[in-house]
Amino acid sequence: MAEVICGQLGRRLGLRVPELVGLELDPVIGLGEPDEEVQDLLKASGGLNLGMDYLPGSLGFDPLAFEVGAAEAGRVVWFDALINNVDRSWRNPNLLVWHGELWLIDHGATMIWHHNWPGARQSAAKPYDASDHVLAPFGPDIAAAAAELAPLVTEELLTEVAADVP
Repeated sequence: MAEVICGQLGRRLGLRVPELVGLELDPVIGLGEPDEEVQDLLKASGGLNLGMDYLPGSLGFDPLAFEVGAAEAGRVVWFDALINNVDRSWRNPNLLVWHGELWLIDHGATMIWHHNWPGARQSAAKPYDASDHVLAPFGPDIAAAAAELAPLVTEELLTEVAADVP
């Protein structure tokens, strides 16, 4: 659910997020996986699965090798604060570089409040901590991003992206 909503929302806000695709997974693929936990997941995931479109030749984002402007960094950090993304740190950036541009992937660790509806309001009111964000060193211009993107997040837009959840 989070991947669909946040991926669609990101694209609608003009961020680069690969298209979501459905793919059939044969559970036999798990037999070749050396990690037992991943192997169990693959074996249990036979059939239709949600995935992201393949970006051939893309590379994992490395903040030491790829410069990000303050405006783009601000847009990503603002978006991650909106969706409460707790998983875009230097340890696991969940960013790709494709054709020289930054692409956002893996929004599974977002909107974590939806696992605890009674605490959702309190969770939403908590300030977002971007101190560990992989783009923090690039001086993200969050104020400019908020001025640009916040007006685009309407009830109609949220209804549309939520309707994409199967």
